[in-house]
Amino acid sequence: MAAGSYNSVAKWFHWVTVGLMAVALPLGFLIKYIKDSDKMPFYAVHESAGLTIFLVAVARLIWRQTHPPPPLPDSVPPAMRLAAAVNHWLLYAALIVQPILGFTATNAQGFPLRGETAYLGFIDFPKFMEANKPLADAVQSAHTVVGISIAVLLAIHIAAAIYHQAIRRDGTLLRIV
Repeated sequence: MAAGSYNSVAKWFHWVTVGLMAVALPLGFLIKYIKDSDKMPFYAVHESAGLTIFLVAVARLIWRQTHPPPPLPDSVPPAMRLAAAVNHWLLYAALIVQPILGFTATNAQGFPLRGETAYLGFIDFPKFMEANKPLADAVQSAHTVVGISIAVLLAIHIAAAIYHQAIRRDGTLLRIV
């Protein structure tokens, strides 16, 4: 492992999260445009990816507590360090809160992770509430806002990685690949 690089487990967590987000995020934005009679398979994939993101994010934070990330290169100014830290922690928070909101919204809509939307296609989750349309609508709105926030945070994260690689050429991107 090169000096300043993340360890292989941290890299695995990062890239698994990237793959899951590449599935969950576009589906989350596109699913409303799919004909109602055809939505369930898309919900099943979106919800399974979301719950897996939650599990990976929690495991990732636990790993991070016992294996701190390497420090940024000395050439990174304090303002960039702060921006990076804020963006990372907001992403962690959103990746944990978002699946909780989604799980709550689907339960409040009367569609717990069961049957055709079971987790990973075969793990049924217990229903923890009765259908509640006003609650479902409110939580779904929050889920949408957090989804948009994740997209913005990811755009900033990716733009910063490209900036560090293409403009600053400081090796920041290479720490995670």
